[in-house]
Amino acid sequence: YLFLVPRAHWATHLRGFELQRSLGMPVERLEAEQAARIVPARVDDIAGASWCAADGIVDPHGITMAFLSAARRHGASVQLNSPVQAIENGGSASARWLVRTPAGEFEAPVLVNCAGAWSGEVAALAGLEVPVGPARRIVFATAPLGAPTTPSAAAKASPLSGWKLPLPLTVDMGSGLWLRSEGTRLIFGLSNPDDTGFSEGIDWPWLETIYPVAVERFPWFEELALDRKASWWGYYEVTPDHQPVVGPMPGVEGWFNACGFSGHGVQQAAAIGRVIAAQVRGEAPFVDVGSLSIERFAAPRPRLPRETLIV
Repeated sequence: YLFLVPRAHWATHLRGFELQRSLGMPVERLEAEQAARIVPARVDDIAGASWCAADGIVDPHGITMAFLSAARRHGASVQLNSPVQAIENGGSASARWLVRTPAGEFEAPVLVNCAGAWSGEVAALAGLEVPVGPARRIVFATAPLGAPTTPSAAAKASPLSGWKLPLPLTVDMGSGLWLRSEGTRLIFGLSNPDDTGFSEGIDWPWLETIYPVAVERFPWFEELALDRKASWWGYYEVTPDHQPVVGPMPGVEGWFNACGFSGHGVQQAAAIGRVIAAQVRGEAPFVDVGSLSIERFAAPRPRLPRETLIV
């Protein structure tokens, strides 16, 4: 990650930077001009940047398939295309939960609600309230860099010619705009705070908001061509404070939540899996996740600060 941080956010960002350093992360503090040598950008209004060369990019789909394969190898049964239609509390210890699906009925003493953007709806089927809902996020893709889009463009060099590619995930903290390399392309986006609910498809008019922001920070962006067929969309599973809901449901035997990760789920999945497994067994997890309990939303004021490093 390369975070370009404006003056108004610098003090807060430095606190996070120091925390990461204290935990052993090899994150570096850069001057604005140093950041512009990693990704070409206008930085006259940037206080500084943080950069971690050890960061990487993962394939969420590939990781999901790997987790499913590992689960099957360990005896799990995976039912695909089987949406939950009803959830009943059976009352007994051995069959506390009854879940109805097109593939049949399933009974279990423990139910883990990890339905992503649908977690709030799944909870509602059981008469419970979990403050997790969908927010549409769109990933726009450029045409392959260096590929001419018109005959007149064929003689022009790529706007990024001479720069070391791939470009890292770069976040303009002032606007929320992000971009990075994806193969021979760039992908980019900017979250629309009003795009909540189960909206579908790509909101192409949203580009009218994104492009001026992108060109302001990355002037060369104006020369890039968009590839509509390579762009895609999906849902974040968001909570009011953009922090996840993890752990047992108070007063509800055998119900555990693991949802609301607000864009960080694939990064936190392995650790949360360990946490939930321990809690289901009645053991203390390897890390204290008490602050992520759903109980925080019942307090007069949430105990967690709103997560701001969301793109």
